[in-house]
Amino acid sequence: MKVAIFSIHSFDRPFFEKIKTNSHELVYFKEQLSAETAYLAKDFDGIAIFTSDSANEEILNLLHSYGVKFIALRSVGYDHVDIDKATELKIKVANVPEYSPFAIAEHTVAMILALNRKLILADNRIKRHDFSLGGLTGFDLNGKTVGIIGTGKIGSVLAKILHGFGCKVIAYDKIEESSLKSKYALHYTNLDELCKQSDIISLNLPLNKDTKYLINEQQITIMKNGVMLINTARGGIVNTQSVINALKSGKISSFGMDVYENEKGVFFHDLSKSILEDDTLALLTTFSNVLITAHQSFLTNEALDGIVSTTIKNIDQWQKEGKSVNDIN
Repeated sequence: MKVAIFSIHSFDRPFFEKIKTNSHELVYFKEQLSAETAYLAKDFDGIAIFTSDSANEEILNLLHSYGVKFIALRSVGYDHVDIDKATELKIKVANVPEYSPFAIAEHTVAMILALNRKLILADNRIKRHDFSLGGLTGFDLNGKTVGIIGTGKIGSVLAKILHGFGCKVIAYDKIEESSLKSKYALHYTNLDELCKQSDIISLNLPLNKDTKYLINEQQITIMKNGVMLINTARGGIVNTQSVINALKSGKISSFGMDVYENEKGVFFHDLSKSILEDDTLALLTTFSNVLITAHQSFLTNEALDGIVSTTIKNIDQWQKEGKSVNDIN
């Protein structure tokens, strides 16, 4: 099978090249998939795309006209693909349903610790030879209530880690995992109660029509004063302006974000020599109590190996059987 791999980066290409496959011709493109770059997929059987790529109705129509029959997603989420349109065009779409839940869960905890103990601020001071401790006071995680919204594979690992810290872990999810209750004394509750009770809230759920702006002004209003909010899921789950307002008022004491609703064209790019045109993101970078990472929570050797190997397995199955165990449509 001839496959065009869009949005290839220096961090994931070696993992593709490490897999020895004589069954497929893999062609790498640094370009993101868009209406302007879709022509690169002409005469390819399939494409492999990343979270920064877009496969909306317009682009899918172009891909279909170029003969593309398969789209392999190098991600769990598929909010960047119009699945209904792909189905209509008989384009198969498969994702990577899991790779390393530890990567994202551990990154979430790293953000909690860094924000709580003011590690970035402390490091910046030390580099200026300022060894004072004023303004660096944090709190014990032990005994604090952490609310996890979404207890899939990532949320479950996060519950395990936080239980080890001695946190009281509560959660909200439409599907309750009974094993978490017995293993980590996790208690399920509704969204409003989670917001009211939690000292720290972590978002670990997919973005869809039901979760778009799940964290909004209404939900923030009922949160504890001084709550810490962490989002390593999808940017669109959070109403960014509502969070900014809450940061200004002190309602939210600190915010860790690995994702941003308008991250396309920004994250995964070096813009250090240009002016950041996104005023909202530019404002967030000025807050000392906001920690931003550019969608890197997945970025471990183990996760990359899992993403690439599953992507190739999906392509293998399409070629041999016409379908994959990870087909979404």
